[in-house]
Amino acid sequence: MKITLAALGDKATIDKFVVNSLDQALYQLTVCLGDTEYVVVDERGETLRAHNPLALQKRVQHLPYQKMTLRQQSAYDEMIGQPLREGSNQLEVPFGDNKLY
Repeated sequence: MKITLAALGDKATIDKFVVNSLDQALYQLTVCLGDTEYVVVDERGETLRAHNPLALQKRVQHLPYQKMTLRQQSAYDEMIGQPLREGSNQLEVPFGDNKLY
């Protein structure tokens, strides 16, 4: 599901933004509202992506969010001869407010 930045501006509070690490220098922004996670898009409907997580944080600094995290999943386990995992190897760490005014 998708949500626009403009629609997020109408929210009194936002639970959490997640900056997803997609590749070496490619990040995508999602938002958690209640139990649902949405991909954040711009006014043209294009997914918010950047080559730097701080660039995404700067795009939403004006919104009232509770927290922001950085999320990564590694695809390298099976590439180095490790057995397939039964669970996720997802890593999610807090990404503090960097005061990008």
